[in-house]
Amino acid sequence: MNQLHAYRSENRERFLHELIELLKIPSVSADSAFSQDVLNTAEAVSTYLKDAGCDGVEICETKGYPIVYGEKMVDPALPTILVYGHYDVQPPDPVELWNSPPFEPVIQKTALHPEGAIYARGASDDKGQMFMHIKALECMLRTNTLPCNVKFMIEGEEEVGSSSLEAFLQENREKLENDIILISDTGIIANDVPSVTTGLRGLCYVEVTVTGPNRDLHSGLYGGAVANPINILAEMIAALHDENNRVAIPGFYDNVEELSRKERDLMAEAPFDLEAYKSALNIDAVHGEAGYVTNERNSIRPTLDVNGIWGGYIGEGAKTVIPSQAHAKISMRLVPHQDWHEITKLFSTHFKSIAPDGVHVEVHPHHGGQAYVMPIDHVGYKAASKAYETTFGKPAIPHRGGGSIPIVPMFENILGSKTVLMGFGLDSDAIHSPNEHFGIWNFYKGIETIPYFYQYYTELAKNPQG
Repeated sequence: MNQLHAYRSENRERFLHELIELLKIPSVSADSAFSQDVLNTAEAVSTYLKDAGCDGVEICETKGYPIVYGEKMVDPALPTILVYGHYDVQPPDPVELWNSPPFEPVIQKTALHPEGAIYARGASDDKGQMFMHIKALECMLRTNTLPCNVKFMIEGEEEVGSSSLEAFLQENREKLENDIILISDTGIIANDVPSVTTGLRGLCYVEVTVTGPNRDLHSGLYGGAVANPINILAEMIAALHDENNRVAIPGFYDNVEELSRKERDLMAEAPFDLEAYKSALNIDAVHGEAGYVTNERNSIRPTLDVNGIWGGYIGEGAKTVIPSQAHAKISMRLVPHQDWHEITKLFSTHFKSIAPDGVHVEVHPHHGGQAYVMPIDHVGYKAASKAYETTFGKPAIPHRGGGSIPIVPMFENILGSKTVLMGFGLDSDAIHSPNEHFGIWNFYKGIETIPYFYQYYTELAKNPQG
């Protein structure tokens, strides 16, 4: 490991410069205006994999954006780790709220990041964290310290639902065969509190449309006589929660996993400052399901949230109309044993049932995914925890995340592999928001920690009780 440390130290500035160059490419998969930029990013990732020492690097075409694959096979008898990441990013909107252009990376020092943080779209989610793995491999190969086989699968559609990934997995099972999957698309509790994400919530995402009259109407001539789709939609959305902030869809909680008091107490050992949490968000109170604290509401409980709502006239000035249609996008975060297909059906049936006469309701499913749990007695978790303890100087805390990575349960179903979620970002990184950033310390700490995971996983795979 001394050789690794020396190589990292000698090349740290180059590693950071290369990441900055990668962040300059606006690989927004949701907007076709950036399609060439997404393809250019795939080319850049493939070049970085080759330069790191990967063999068999290829840009694999799909029905959507390509998947970049590469591998380094040391010995078939050794364990094989499959590293997954994504090179696409969220749209930067609203751009006017950024303190600097989203695709012109800048480094700024903050109280949380005295060494500086890189501000750019994709800095933390997921270019910065994905790039840590490429640089960690480079360090191991240049110092001849890679203890196992490694495969890379970096996709370009994660931010739009990974629609091409399942077919790719099905068609390339042999190529992707592995013992464990490693992902850095999550985070740690704090820079002095390492943690391993052991659970993810599932996701159900729908779009709803409420249609009233066959055209926009004059609100003076028709107001009070014809159902207003925006008014109706607002009332329907308000009815989706009860007085205890529980989701009011019949059957929604039927299969929800209820954690024991002991498990909830273990979760509560993670440090959490409620006042600091409220201050960071500039709110005077938290909000959520009765009977649960904040860190339970955003991780082990299911939720329903409106992500966007629109209709009628929203331009400058006034236009007095009753709109023909109103729309909303709604997401539901799910917990283990809630099937997202079933939840989609329950939502659709219930939402249509609460619509009054005078309007027509459509529900359009977008995408979803199942929840996921990694047992803490699994060798993958043990290796990750030991790696964090080595570089952070303290044991990692098992942590259930509130977000969703639908491809994780898909990996288990198709490839038969568990996934270790070994992130280095922070909740304050503002992913999916203006001013997204990633700490330089976190970037280098990831490059330092990943090789230890490889080492400990290889050792524990041979001796699980070791």
